[in-house]
Amino acid sequence: MTPDLSIAFIGGGNMAAALISGLAGKLCPMANIHVVEVNDSVRQSWAERGASVSAAPDEALSRCKVWVYAVKPQVMKEVAASTRPWLKDSLVISIAAGIRMVDLARWLGTEAAPWQRLVRCMPNTPALIGQGVTGLAASDGVGEADRAQAEAILQAVGQTVWVGREDDLDGVTALSGSGPAYVFLFIEALIEGGLAVGLDAEQSRKLALATLAGAANLAASSSDPPAVLRERVTSKGGTTAAALDVLAQAGFRQALVRAMQAAAQRAREMGDAFGK
Repeated sequence: MTPDLSIAFIGGGNMAAALISGLAGKLCPMANIHVVEVNDSVRQSWAERGASVSAAPDEALSRCKVWVYAVKPQVMKEVAASTRPWLKDSLVISIAAGIRMVDLARWLGTEAAPWQRLVRCMPNTPALIGQGVTGLAASDGVGEADRAQAEAILQAVGQTVWVGREDDLDGVTALSGSGPAYVFLFIEALIEGGLAVGLDAEQSRKLALATLAGAANLAASSSDPPAVLRERVTSKGGTTAAALDVLAQAGFRQALVRAMQAAAQRAREMGDAFGK
């Protein structure tokens, strides 16, 4: 607990809610959190939980040591302009997809003197249950204390991975940012497969979820690479080998790689579009 740490969340939606729920009472008191949120019901819910709130940026922002932008990328430029008058000496953390630090820096500062203390993050939706993973990149003006502060905030909802280049966040987006959707699609396919081989819907769902969770935990706890774990399940001429042959013929592995490349490319395009 850091009693003197004050954090502003610009945007109080799902990802902000996950972060606030993870850090309030652990990293700082709820009373030290200020939420700027236009939605009346969402804003009221934060007020009832003990946070200070406002419908629009105000003087309260100037008292917060850390600002977390948790708004949609298409409104980030407008939101940055509306908050800029109160930015004095705060660490700025952005979880807005696709918004590059160079653009946010000049929106918060000027072309000649862009804001220097910026950390850009790409969390994923398992953060909503405290099991997310977040990729982080820091601007040149971010020191070790700021890096540690950003890491502590994002670790409130899961693991963190620093990347050396901001461009690598496009890869993070393609893998872990969009990755839960690939996993959910795989779960859907497992359930459909269960139905196709004679199981009912509830049996298929329970078996699919438990199998995926168990395999992921085994891979995480084992020192062996996933390829070795796969080989141990696959007996020559057995059922698993027959199934994997079908996946190989269908180009499963190559299709997933192409999907991630498409996601990374779209992340780059979003940066180009929203940074204008």
